[in-house]
Amino acid sequence: MCDGKSIFAEELNPTFLFTWKGMRNSGKEEALENYHSHEYVEVAVILSGHGRHRVEDRILDVSEGDVLILNPGVRHQALSVEGNDSPSVEFFIAAADFHIKDLPPNSLPLPKGAPILHTEGDLRQRIMRICSYMEAENAVCRQGRYYMMKAYLIQILLLIIREQYEPEERKDAYSFESVNRKYVVEQILNYFEDHYNEKISLDQIAENMYLSPFYISKIFKSETGNTPIRHLIDIRLSRAKELLENGWSGSIQEVAAFVGYDDAYHFSKLFKKRYNLTPTQVKKGAV
Repeated sequence: MCDGKSIFAEELNPTFLFTWKGMRNSGKEEALENYHSHEYVEVAVILSGHGRHRVEDRILDVSEGDVLILNPGVRHQALSVEGNDSPSVEFFIAAADFHIKDLPPNSLPLPKGAPILHTEGDLRQRIMRICSYMEAENAVCRQGRYYMMKAYLIQILLLIIREQYEPEERKDAYSFESVNRKYVVEQILNYFEDHYNEKISLDQIAENMYLSPFYISKIFKSETGNTPIRHLIDIRLSRAKELLENGWSGSIQEVAAFVGYDDAYHFSKLFKKRYNLTPTQVKKGAV
């Protein structure tokens, strides 16, 4: 169990200010932003390409996956890069009204004192995904738009903050790990039961749960003794067998499609391996 210590000086309730997305085309430097600073924080996510920024007289090269943290009062300027055949596409997010302990108001921690957080893997994917969600939300004026943008902003801030701090040690008295694992597996089991006849991708399930496919497979097998795909196959074949034994009047192709298989031959092979009988034999035995 976590001990409840917080790095926040107050409740995390930031104000979302704006987002901006643009490409840093080559050109004259004076055509870009002037050397300036803000009273709020700006987070610039480099979505693709390569670029260059001046931050407090330091020239920083940025590329896809980098997160540039521009805290209040920090002077910065986007620079042109002559001959750059892959200019950076950048997504800026501005926020205010939050306070982290031992830092000035509206400031984020800096990785090893540098204003660039280099991301990769799951962290990069999550940040990129949130940026795309924010861009889509910003494109239309729907009810609750500001609060949705604020929710995405909080996720971005927390991902950046968490990357800077070591996880808290859990107390031996109680652990939530097994509870969380059981909850994840339970959600997957329920989803399989409700959607076994649909196209199901482990990658899609993992993305929806903000987990990796490898992690999901690992905990699923540790809790059930089976892999997610094998369990899904078992559900589909069991449903097909029930249908055939109860006098299914359609073709084998149709029963295969009904339980989620486009290929009747593949379905029949799986069925025969599972029950040592072909679907046709089971169907005839029910007549």
